[in-house]
Amino acid sequence: MESSGDYILETRNLTKEFKGFVAVSDVNLRVKRGTIHALIGPNGAGKTTVFNLLTRFLPVTGGAIFYRGHDITHEKPAQVARRGIVRSFQISAVFPHLTVLENVRIALQRRLGTSFHFWKSERTLEVLNDQAHELLEAVGLREFADYVTVELPYGRKRALEIATTLAMDPELMLLDEPTQGMGHEDVDRVKELIKKVAANRTVLMVEHNMHVVSDISDVITVLARGSVLAEGSYGEVSGRPEVIEAYLGTAHA
Repeated sequence: MESSGDYILETRNLTKEFKGFVAVSDVNLRVKRGTIHALIGPNGAGKTTVFNLLTRFLPVTGGAIFYRGHDITHEKPAQVARRGIVRSFQISAVFPHLTVLENVRIALQRRLGTSFHFWKSERTLEVLNDQAHELLEAVGLREFADYVTVELPYGRKRALEIATTLAMDPELMLLDEPTQGMGHEDVDRVKELIKKVAANRTVLMVEHNMHVVSDISDVITVLARGSVLAEGSYGEVSGRPEVIEAYLGTAHA
């Protein structure tokens, strides 16, 4: 059975067990094309495990994953990335002592299949420089191009992660806690950046900051104890007693 055309990503009864412990249980997730879809839930709800299953970093115990109608349940992580599913940390700024520009350029080289060919002609690298500068402009980092990455403020490093993710030209971006550990100013900047990059692609994000989730998400899926508890817009799910209980405990429900 093929996946519905409206949905770029779909899981059916997705399940993951670890030595008898069920971390993800019968999760049916449908991510519509061109939307920002948030995956939220209390600690231990199974959000990161779902991400690891989607990107094939963990084998599936049961169920199936469809991307653009293709069953990718048993594909390797590299195959999934080539299809257009890219997770932010997979190609984050892993070279702290290279410049911001160099990090984006390396991500671009990966997409071209010339990864780490540092002996490539200067002309090839100049072409990549133009593309890299465009990406830095898009994420507000143009003036930081020559900074050594390790010297960047924390929020700017996350923007660089998004730039290196964009360098892979993903159709579906998976963002894992994009605003974690940030102050207000950085949170607002990254929130606006996510809205901007989502203009012509689909974003699935795990995010704890409810202000971010309520501001930019089209659809929210709430996980609790590895299962889907609720789904809908922020207004539809935020007031549901079972969601409040999952987050705050029965004393606050």
